[in-house]
Amino acid sequence: MAWLFFKVLWVGVSFLGCLFPLVNFHFSGETGGQKPNFVIILADDMGWGDLGANWAETKDTANLDKMAAEGMRFVDFHAAASTCSPSRASLLTGRLGLRNGVTHNFAVTSVGGLPLNETTLAEVLQQAGYVTGMIGKWHLGHHGSYHPNFRGFDYYFGIPYSHDMGCTDTPGYNHPPCPACPQGDRPSRSHKGGCYTKVALPLYENLDIVEQPVNLSSLAHMYAEKATQFIQRASTSGRPFLLYLGLAHMHVPLTRTWQSADPQSRHPYAADLREMDSLVGRIKDIVDHTAKENTFIWFTGDNGPWAQKCELAGSLGPFAGLWQVHQGGSPAKQTTWEGGHRVPAVAYWPGRIPFNVTSTALLSMLDIFPTVVALAGATLPRGRRFDGLDASEVLFGRSQTGHRVLFHPNSGAAGEYGALQTVRLGHYKAFYITGGAAACDGSVGPAQCHEPPLVFNLEDDVAEAVPLDTGSAEYWSVLPTVREALAGVLHDIADDNTSRADYAQDPSATPCCDPHHVACRCQAASQTDLPTSRNVRQ
Repeated sequence: MAWLFFKVLWVGVSFLGCLFPLVNFHFSGETGGQKPNFVIILADDMGWGDLGANWAETKDTANLDKMAAEGMRFVDFHAAASTCSPSRASLLTGRLGLRNGVTHNFAVTSVGGLPLNETTLAEVLQQAGYVTGMIGKWHLGHHGSYHPNFRGFDYYFGIPYSHDMGCTDTPGYNHPPCPACPQGDRPSRSHKGGCYTKVALPLYENLDIVEQPVNLSSLAHMYAEKATQFIQRASTSGRPFLLYLGLAHMHVPLTRTWQSADPQSRHPYAADLREMDSLVGRIKDIVDHTAKENTFIWFTGDNGPWAQKCELAGSLGPFAGLWQVHQGGSPAKQTTWEGGHRVPAVAYWPGRIPFNVTSTALLSMLDIFPTVVALAGATLPRGRRFDGLDASEVLFGRSQTGHRVLFHPNSGAAGEYGALQTVRLGHYKAFYITGGAAACDGSVGPAQCHEPPLVFNLEDDVAEAVPLDTGSAEYWSVLPTVREALAGVLHDIADDNTSRADYAQDPSATPCCDPHHVACRCQAASQTDLPTSRNVRQ
């Protein structure tokens, strides 16, 4: 096992020569007591500052703010990675990418996905008698057995990856400043008109593609309708349920951008934020009317905002990542700066979760898996180790203690994918590698290796502007514990039952309702409808 440890150690922190130690709704009437229901809502590319309850400058999330006032808001909650696929894989497994094998995004042409030997939260709850549904963005593999219906979900309705991926992407959506429609334009089927409301990616219902191209302007409404139906029918069945809802918001393209009177202002983003908030409010309302006292809603985000998208990106709040800004590049999505992985999070369960509480506990998306499994009275899968913790004591107001240590993996800004570049220890944060993602102006901060690491005191410096003086007593009081914690988790990963994702690509893996139709369309389209093809998005 020694060679494996050193391999993991190298992948964990090295860079630039620096090395430190299928079914429809068919529910039976079986019951097994009053097990709680779970609704997990995951926003896409939403900034910490996009939640009004977090940031007073934001006034577009009335429903989420109300849910926070009626439940618990977490102000130090973190994505498990700062980009799509790795973050979602960790949510569903409770394991970091170095364990579950998912370290970067899957493509439209990917033949693989979340490794099949990894056990998902849905599979665990299925075995415990739950009805399981997934609605929205999946992005963990769509080809063959990687489809959600084969990963523990009885029901699936949604798109298999980000909605800016597909064979008719719109150039205006995918490059800064990314206006979906230039000022004065209305949605047009021709790319010459400057904007689109349809992209040729598949919309699945279970194993069937039911629409291609997808009409983005109606996607939120369809998600709300399907979620409502699932909750109602699952509740009627008498069985507990798990609903995992992966929203399209706030990823570009923003589907409501063209409705704004002033697309060059912040209004387009605000309009989409209000649409997302309305969708969440509708889900909360149906829960309140069907199974309020026995349903736990957990809302959070997959990573921070995509700063490259300029005015169509979300708010970092106070987490400005100023040290990185001065080096160049963005400190948001794809980075281990706070803006990349500190995300909004709200928990709601009337009668169980205290009313109007703000928790400062250090928690992570990794905690959703073990917490839900514990609350469901189920058993964690054997033969593997988990990076999350059961946060029940925090949720029920009996503790403010979360993680002592969190590890933040590289998600694309610098170094090896999945490498544990940054260590959070209490209110201290140590960077062994820094780097910026692409910023609005196109700049990318250089990757830099730090030995000894840069250490920030987040209690005094949430903007991560000035690292501690390496000659100070405070710095050396933190460093030994950081090094010990990092060495410990890398030893643990080396001894664990780890997986490796298949990132091979093959054009034949691209989902298509009719391969004989131009651009995989189920509906008639002319050649002038088809802008430049693009394949992989963040």
